[in-house]
Amino acid sequence: MGPPGNPARFISEGAIANAFRRMGTVFDTACAAIKAKLLSASIIASDETTTRVNGVTHWQWVFHSDAAVLHTIAPSRGRAVAAAVLGEHQPEVWISDRYAGQQELGQAHQVCLAHVLRDVQYAIDCGDTVVAPKIRDHLRWAIRVGKRRPELKDSTLAAYAAKAERRPDALLGVPAAHPAGRELQRQVKAWRGKFFVFLSDRRVPPTNNGSEQEIRPSVIFRKVTNGFRSEWGPGIHAGYRSVTGTARRQGQSAWTAIRNLIDGTFVVA
Repeated sequence: MGPPGNPARFISEGAIANAFRRMGTVFDTACAAIKAKLLSASIIASDETTTRVNGVTHWQWVFHSDAAVLHTIAPSRGRAVAAAVLGEHQPEVWISDRYAGQQELGQAHQVCLAHVLRDVQYAIDCGDTVVAPKIRDHLRWAIRVGKRRPELKDSTLAAYAAKAERRPDALLGVPAAHPAGRELQRQVKAWRGKFFVFLSDRRVPPTNNGSEQEIRPSVIFRKVTNGFRSEWGPGIHAGYRSVTGTARRQGQSAWTAIRNLIDGTFVVA
């Protein structure tokens, strides 16, 4: 840009928009390589949030592994979006919240215990003093064990995992006088086998915080801009977030990633 007082040398909004549009094919190529890398992963985590495209509600999804981050924006929050990304690939472990569209996508499923703890706290706030506090304490204990995994022997971790699985059985048998407690017991029973996968697989985190961290900048973008006012904007945004997110996992800055993309040297390691 030129100095103040010489507007003729400033880049116009239209020029910036045209530059973004010209990058569409480049981003598509990069995202195809990122997707291929993602689909080689044994563990995949995912989350989604709303966005707006020409005033209509859409959903921005993020899928990520330890080496790849893929964003996509779709008019649906349905399971079909994730299924289309995965194709024939079924990861060993899927990590997500308990939304129906995120279910049965991996051989095993670790639900986000941070989300579960929010529901537990809600039951406590509603007045349940019998069941919810015990479930809260048990989940917090399990998370603390998870943080100690690097220092635990396999046999010790297996003993903790067995204890973690047994305790909910006793909690489900506790008479819950409060409706919030009974509803919480119903939820625990429904998700019984998806709480403690991280105690039997050291690679798995107990929460889906990684997905929330990946999607947070887009949430801020939505709140500031109220979404997209073009048909091509969502694809550019998803492509940019995919490229920079993946590059960060390779130790590169966003600036370096975009420069490499423009130069034709962007590589998914």
